[in-house]
Amino acid sequence: MVTTTSVDLTDPALWADPETPALVAELRREAPVHRTDSLDDGPIWSVMTYKESADVLRNAAVFSSESGSLLGAGVGNVPVGSGRMMALTDPPKHRELRAPANPFFAKNGVRGASRSIAERAGELFDRAVEQGEADLVDVVSALPLAVMCDLLDVPEKDRDMMVRVCDVAFLGATPEERRAGHQQLIPYLMHQVMLRRTDPKDDLISMMATYKVNGKLMPVEDVVLNLDNIVVGGVQTVRHTAAMGLHTLVNRPDLWRALQRGEVDMDSAVDELLRWTSVGLHTLRTATRDIELAGRQIRRGDRVAVWVWSANRDPEAFEAPEEIRLDRSPNKHLALGLGAHYCIGAPLAKTELSALFSAALEKAATIEPAGPVEYNRSIINFGLDRFPVRLTPR
Repeated sequence: MVTTTSVDLTDPALWADPETPALVAELRREAPVHRTDSLDDGPIWSVMTYKESADVLRNAAVFSSESGSLLGAGVGNVPVGSGRMMALTDPPKHRELRAPANPFFAKNGVRGASRSIAERAGELFDRAVEQGEADLVDVVSALPLAVMCDLLDVPEKDRDMMVRVCDVAFLGATPEERRAGHQQLIPYLMHQVMLRRTDPKDDLISMMATYKVNGKLMPVEDVVLNLDNIVVGGVQTVRHTAAMGLHTLVNRPDLWRALQRGEVDMDSAVDELLRWTSVGLHTLRTATRDIELAGRQIRRGDRVAVWVWSANRDPEAFEAPEEIRLDRSPNKHLALGLGAHYCIGAPLAKTELSALFSAALEKAATIEPAGPVEYNRSIINFGLDRFPVRLTPR
């Protein structure tokens, strides 16, 4: 067993390398937990196996989110929203912050919107097929943005602006561009929160803006931080999983045909593509006390990175994990988290992914690459920046 690995798992370039699956598998076989000396975040503990990953994610009392839930902030830097955002709080406050948003993402509510989501996805692929060539990243990104505008009840006059700002905030080519996009998005959300605090409607912004914790309204800044967090998570997870999932299917015509012929249940296929792509590569926690994890002595204040991508390929948890089995059952993947921080938008994300995959299969007889794909440089949401294709109508 090794204690420290020379491989920097926090290097974004690593995850686009075709040799990475074999490298990660070797690390996982050597030890469940490795010490990683990262370039930007200093020393961290890297958890590679499913069991230990699940143990960390379930135990919010020992492995806290308050000091950061993602790598990239740098050594000793605590995110601005620490203790104020869903992603950066632990129970019981975490549950309090989720409460006003829960009804908008509950299964019953999502089922009611599934028809309109499917119709929108169909329209997107109708246009793509009609054009003959398209960038699938652009095609699939439009759906979660539109759905998020509905949840927030963004006025029609502002929707083009909202989409444009979110495009920059989420799809900008550089961190500076993405930061500039957020700097435009946050003042807009703040303005909407103030408006709806005095004139609430039946939408997510109004619910968050008027929600009281212990009899007091949440500070406006906290409402905005949580809304920004919801928008980012809701758009990015679907966008990257949809694009990477379609990339998988395009390169595996046998899987494409099996789905097109209805031989595999779409819900099962969505879960397997979530497991396989694991676009949220990692989740970060900080130890609140000394604890032993898989024989490693974790000290209070140590940061622990759960590498979800690796856990979701652990042969101890999944039979033949390097095979894509669209009918895999059971499939208890960690792509949407586990425990208190299980993704609040999971039902909605799965509905959107199902709609996008179904629309692609229904509208296009075949989808073929029309040029090289471009991977993004991110260990937060790893995916494609560009996926040019040719579409043949059915």
